[in-house]
Amino acid sequence: MRMITNEILKGYRYHLINEEKSAATIEKYIRDVKMFSIWLDDKKFDKADVLKYKADLMEKYAPASVNSALSSLNGFFNYIGWYELRVKTLKIQKQIFASDEKELTKSEYERLLKAAKSKNNERLYLLMLTICSTGIRVSELRYITVEAISRGFAEIRCKGKQRTVFLPKSLCKLLKKYVKAQKIKSGAIFITKNYKPLDRSNIWSDMKKLCRSARVPEKKVFPHNLRHLFARTYYTMQKDIVRLADILGHSSVNTTRIYTMESGRIHRRQIEKLGLLKC
Repeated sequence: MRMITNEILKGYRYHLINEEKSAATIEKYIRDVKMFSIWLDDKKFDKADVLKYKADLMEKYAPASVNSALSSLNGFFNYIGWYELRVKTLKIQKQIFASDEKELTKSEYERLLKAAKSKNNERLYLLMLTICSTGIRVSELRYITVEAISRGFAEIRCKGKQRTVFLPKSLCKLLKKYVKAQKIKSGAIFITKNYKPLDRSNIWSDMKKLCRSARVPEKKVFPHNLRHLFARTYYTMQKDIVRLADILGHSSVNTTRIYTMESGRIHRRQIEKLGLLKC
C-alpha cells in the first residue's frame, strides 16, 4: 500500500523544476496528483484504487482530459518508483476534423476586436492582435517588449527552445503608439497597473466579457484559439506545414497538424466540388 505525503509532493516539485519543466506544466502535474490524493481522502492505496480513479474520471470527463490526468499520475509514479501503479491511457481515434462549435472564425475574431474597441479596452485589443498576427502562445506575451518592437522581432524562449518571432510592421506601429501613451519605457508591453506581466486567467476573463457584444459563443473565446486561427490562416495561404511548425515552436509537425485541421463543413464542401457524383 502506498500513500502520497506533502514531503513526497515537495520532492516531486523540485524534480520537475530540475527537469526544467515550465511553470504552467509543473502546476498542472502537481494539481493532477493532488486531485488524486483528495479523491483518495489522503488514505493509503494500491493499483486497484488507481483503476477505480481511472473509471471515475471516465464517467466525468472527456477522453482527452482523462488521458491528461492519467499521464500526470504515471509521471509521478515513475518519479517515485511506484512502477506497478501505472495505468494505461485510453485509446482515442485520431481526429481529422475540427469542431465547428469550437473553431474561431476570422469574422468572429474581427467582431471580438471591434467589441474590445467599443469598450475602450485598447490593451486587450492590441493583445489579441499580437497573438493572432504572430501565432505566439499567451505565456509568450512577456517577450513582446519595447525592445522587441523597436527591433521588429522577439526572441522567445519556451520549453527549453529559443526561436525568433517576426512582428508585422503595422503591429509594431500600433504597439509603439501604445507604449508611448502608457509611458512604458522598457520591458514587457502587456502589463498590469503594478507593472507585472498579465496573468493568463485575467486575459481569459477579459476576453470572455466580449462574447455577448461580439455575438461569439463563449466556448470559442480563449487566447489559445487565436493561435489556432493564425495557424489555419497561414497554412491555407502557404501550405508549408514544416515552416509553420518552426513559427509556432513545435518540435513535431504532428502537433502542428492539429492546429491546421479544418471543420467537417469545409471538407464536405470540398468533396461536393469534386464533381464525381453523377445522377
